[in-house]
Amino acid sequence: MSYQPATQPTLYFIGVTTTKSSIMKVFPAWAEYLGLKGAVIKGIDFKLHDDPAAYRAAVEFIRDDPLSLGALVTTHKIDLFHACRDLFDTVDEHALLMDETSCISKRGGRLVCHAKDPISSGLAIDGFLGEDYFARTSADLFSMGAGGSTIALSWHLMRKSRGGNVPARIVVTNRSQHRLDEIRRIHQQVESDVPVEYLLAETPEANDAVLKTLKPGSLVINATGLGKDAPGSPLTDAAEFPQHAVAWDLNYRGDLVFLDQARRQQAGKSLRIEDGWTYFLHGWTQVIAEVFDVTIPTSGPSFDEISRIAIQAAGR
Repeated sequence: MSYQPATQPTLYFIGVTTTKSSIMKVFPAWAEYLGLKGAVIKGIDFKLHDDPAAYRAAVEFIRDDPLSLGALVTTHKIDLFHACRDLFDTVDEHALLMDETSCISKRGGRLVCHAKDPISSGLAIDGFLGEDYFARTSADLFSMGAGGSTIALSWHLMRKSRGGNVPARIVVTNRSQHRLDEIRRIHQQVESDVPVEYLLAETPEANDAVLKTLKPGSLVINATGLGKDAPGSPLTDAAEFPQHAVAWDLNYRGDLVFLDQARRQQAGKSLRIEDGWTYFLHGWTQVIAEVFDVTIPTSGPSFDEISRIAIQAAGR
């Protein structure tokens, strides 16, 4: 891939199918509201687990091009970090712990690597679950997929500093063992008393089996990318959610089969269903604030207006 020097202040979106994202319509409206004069967004698409040299070429271009101000990274967060770790002058504490890059910015001629997911996933989770959810319900957390999003959200929920407001148990499944080994290594560095199970789930039926072991009210998360980056769901149509469970798909676009499966059981199981829209809002606003060095509130009237602008621009 060849890169052309930016002629306007540019934020890059490093993903898989970036042209399909609502951010391409939302960012211009946000830029106007936030006073980011002339700012534009451009997508950079890579294959899943692409050649490390491809990631390095993109990061080196952003580093060396004056009007290329930074990037949001999705899907490739872990792979890009491993390929480009030595290119960053500064790596923030979350990125060091989680071995991932979700945001690239520049400060004073230095290239900075950030992991913003612990912040954005925490804002999203606490927003829709409300205060003391796990303390009140003693529910479990089940996250399918052991990538950067699960690392971030499990870190947010399992920390000892949350007191009793932690899941009774965390279960993480993944189709490959090496991702499970990596998230286990990271969890070992977190001060936590929450028991965690790391299960290889090479088939959707294996995830179905985990659902049967969960407590009522458990938070069940599709963090696999299935339904957006690739078709399908990590569950079969025969899967049964626990009573009063919260089904959260980190995706907000795509075929969203996981959410369809949950909706079919919503009435009978009294399920709460959440897509990834609020996660999208917090994820992008955290990165935009960092890259353009502006303050964006995470709640209140200003954030409500940012949300309204996004809904209108995306046509939701």
